[in-house]
Amino acid sequence: MAAAIETKGLTKDYRSPLKEPGLWGGVKSLFDRKYKDTRAVDGVSFSIEEGELVGFLGANGAGKTTTLKMLSGLLTPTSGAATALGHVPWKREPAFQRSISLVMGQRSQLWWEIPAYETFRLNQAIYGLSDADFKKHLDELVDLLELGEHLSVPVKKLSLGQRMRCELAAALLHRPRLLLLDEPTIGLDVVMQKNVREFIKAYNKRSGATIMLTSHNMTDVVALCRRVIVIEKGRLLYDGALDRLVERYADHKILRARFTTDVEPGDLKGLGVVVKYEERCVTLEVPRAKIAASAAALLRSYPVADLNVEEVAIDDIVRRLFTHA
Repeated sequence: MAAAIETKGLTKDYRSPLKEPGLWGGVKSLFDRKYKDTRAVDGVSFSIEEGELVGFLGANGAGKTTTLKMLSGLLTPTSGAATALGHVPWKREPAFQRSISLVMGQRSQLWWEIPAYETFRLNQAIYGLSDADFKKHLDELVDLLELGEHLSVPVKKLSLGQRMRCELAAALLHRPRLLLLDEPTIGLDVVMQKNVREFIKAYNKRSGATIMLTSHNMTDVVALCRRVIVIEKGRLLYDGALDRLVERYADHKILRARFTTDVEPGDLKGLGVVVKYEERCVTLEVPRAKIAASAAALLRSYPVADLNVEEVAIDDIVRRLFTHA
């Protein structure tokens, strides 16, 4: 099967001017400007086949968004090479731009002052969609993402969750073959997160589109991705099956409990590793196989007011991977 995305030694450096403090420092910088080079992506190489749905993971500042911007053509790399759908992304060829979408949870492609529907109409013209295809695609997205009552509301008056749903609709209106998703479920409630995940999975299966997904929500990654690529400080650390990564670096879950009265932390050691205890709240690391037994023992033997079981944060998995690397 052909590669939808292929990178070889992809590298991106940013150069920013340095300025000494004070007025005199500002004057000096006009005549003798010094710069600081920062490497955001450092020689990253990987290949993704057509139709794959791959998680692209890393802590904040690891280089994920910079990589996606290069693959979408928004940035030109300092060195290295990449192809996406057979095109060099930063050449911005029309055929390539009609075949991709980039959704960034922290950035908007919608016009702020006007309703989202007007942006959808603009995208119809940009991508050359017929009226029939536009209506068919939009009706499907509106129904799934529950956008009916929000289409006529100016974007600036929408909540973050409502806006993110409109962002997804705008990105998928032209049925792209390559979809780059940067935190697509940010700001959504639990029910809508589940709906969006199910839609992304169905879209991948139905259309055969290639999807790269970044997320700090472990549930997104577990539900959607069999394969993950992990980078840290711009360097590729892991490329392989998600279950192998979780087994190696997240073989436990986090159990958080809040008590109604004081509890001696030493008494809890048999239930897991006590990571933190303060103000009647405890955080335990518990092996996955023992999580149900530990939770039941807490509820049975201690004055529990609140109890939560959580997946290990993506940042922690990356940190463990980086430590062992």
